[in-house]
Amino acid sequence: MTKSPFPDLPAPATERRPVEDTRHGITRVDEFAWLRADNWQEVFKDPAVLDPAIRRHLEDENAYQTALMADTAELRKVLFAEMKGRIKEDDSSVPMKDGPYAYGSSYKKGGEQPRFFRTPRDGGPEDIYLDGDLEAGSKAYFRIGGVDHSFDHRKLLWGVDDKGSEFYTLRVRDLDTRADLADTVADTGGGGVWDASGDGFFYARLDASHRPSKLFYHRLGTDAAADRLVYEETDSGMFMNVGGARNNDWIFVVINDHETTEYRILPANDPSAGPKIVAPREPGLQYEVEEGGEEFFILTNADGAKDFKIMSAPATDPSRTNWREVVPHEPGRLILSVMGFQHFLVRLERKDGLPRIVVRERASGAEHMIAFDEEAYSLGLGGSAEYDTTVIRFSYSSMTTPTQVFDYDMRSRERVLLKTQEVPSGHDPDHYVTRRVMAPAADGETVPVSLLYHRDTKLDGTAPLLLYGYGSYGITIPAGFNTNCLSLVDRGFVYAIAHIRGGKDKGYGWYEDGKREKKLNTFTDFIAAARHLVAEKFTSHDRIVAQGGSAGGMLMGAVSNMAPDAFGAIVAEVPFVDVLTTMLDDTLPLTPPEWPEWGNPIVSEANYRTIAAYSPYDNVAALPYPPILAVAGLTDPRVTYWEPAKWVARLRERSTSKNPALFRINMDAGHAGASGRFSRLEEIAYTYAFALKVTGKDHVPPSS
Repeated sequence: MTKSPFPDLPAPATERRPVEDTRHGITRVDEFAWLRADNWQEVFKDPAVLDPAIRRHLEDENAYQTALMADTAELRKVLFAEMKGRIKEDDSSVPMKDGPYAYGSSYKKGGEQPRFFRTPRDGGPEDIYLDGDLEAGSKAYFRIGGVDHSFDHRKLLWGVDDKGSEFYTLRVRDLDTRADLADTVADTGGGGVWDASGDGFFYARLDASHRPSKLFYHRLGTDAAADRLVYEETDSGMFMNVGGARNNDWIFVVINDHETTEYRILPANDPSAGPKIVAPREPGLQYEVEEGGEEFFILTNADGAKDFKIMSAPATDPSRTNWREVVPHEPGRLILSVMGFQHFLVRLERKDGLPRIVVRERASGAEHMIAFDEEAYSLGLGGSAEYDTTVIRFSYSSMTTPTQVFDYDMRSRERVLLKTQEVPSGHDPDHYVTRRVMAPAADGETVPVSLLYHRDTKLDGTAPLLLYGYGSYGITIPAGFNTNCLSLVDRGFVYAIAHIRGGKDKGYGWYEDGKREKKLNTFTDFIAAARHLVAEKFTSHDRIVAQGGSAGGMLMGAVSNMAPDAFGAIVAEVPFVDVLTTMLDDTLPLTPPEWPEWGNPIVSEANYRTIAAYSPYDNVAALPYPPILAVAGLTDPRVTYWEPAKWVARLRERSTSKNPALFRINMDAGHAGASGRFSRLEEIAYTYAFALKVTGKDHVPPSS
């Protein structure tokens, strides 16, 4: 790209108000720290209280990116129409059986929000008990959180956030009358768990820093202000949530950070009981407790089981001294999750980079695997809402195969296809090619890269390519079916996912090799993937559009500093780019729980220097940056809006190229962007239009 496709317009000037910060004898200067609102906690709940000077700056940024992208207005409409055309507007899930009913969700044609319904267990008319479109009304933002019916099927607990700040209000609905009761609880994480009788529920309340620090029990008909405090977590570095068992006998309180876990349990039929510890927290000890009737199943990395093993323990005393091995640790086979049923134990695991489902008969220990044919695919274990059943549900897709939903009888091994994702505008898998290649990293490792492209796309180095990456928290990006990316692929793009270190794509060790002092591997893996794709003639460097969000946005910032020549453009969505400043501020919502992932630079000079060496904002330099698009939400409690705002301002000051840095901020949303399904498509259409614009790609898709 020799000539900029953007008009030569002046970018917003960001006032410099230098602030010094000295830690471990090292002084940094932040010229744009003022963009962080002093009252950020209040802004999350009420955006109207944002400092007018900051609001003006953000609005100027939006006006600038609007002007630079003005010539894509029609293209965005076309892209939106294409993506919307691939969605079955009145789509519905396959209802899942639970007692006398089967529960599901659906959309109505033109609807933005989901509707929740139930039918008689074996089929019949749909009874819509919660209509998201009706509840949303004209609100600029609306998202439904947890939706959970009581065990007697007479009441519904549901959460709603209408700011994008992820402070949810819990409400209770009478499923006979459809009226919401007077019982409401504000400032929660969005969900809760009913007690066995349905007379009340357990929930976690968020503090002013957006941390779920207190677990309460609310009895219906009482004032929420008088709710009983069940447990308080005093360690600000730990997350906390609450869950329940499918057979309605236990409440699970889960306390964890990114590498340490502690479970506390209490009987669901005795809300007054105090929670009992399963195994006290030990640094590095992770475990999950799953129901099993008179015993619990425990998925854990105890005793050096890096890729996890499964233990059992009596439900009456599940302390660690009573753990007994059920499925041993096998290096290279990462057990991801486990589900217990009356007669079976089911686990989802990953081996050789691919997921698989294994069914184990509890009485005999005999196992069998549910087999799949394709060499690269995505798998989801939905399980069952019931405990005493032989039928589980799972989903399957690949980059060319639409999602399929199956019921599977664990005893007869019969697999029943319930639903195949419909693409109303049409989809022929034979028009597309999917591949997995291995990119060599500098240290001898190989990085898996999943590819999708149109069969007519020429692989001679001229094709544009969107390279997506994440690489943090052990999250694996599946090679699943994505109807949206077809709008790029049909225009000659290669769509690529780099399965870089920091995820668990190649086992738990792949995650460990991409965190803290080894974080640099995440970035160099991504750059290695880009260089390999160029070497193999899939694309050329000036045709690569790199994309990542949240921690993947940090990846975008880091690689743009490390190898700006390797990419033709960068799309950073809700980017975590001011890593050092955020990790130094323990008042921010997620900072203390994040220290195990990144390190604690407050107490450790070594951690400080490690983070400082890659933190994107701190390493912006006099470099020829490619065009960069940053996208954020004003009320985002996970990656605060001021991080990308500051980053873009510094990029403009220091870049030696004339390529623009655009900052688009949704003033009515948070981390997940727009809440409606079609509103979200408009945001995707914008980023895709940016990708097409910077690559100069023909906007007309090839005939198929």
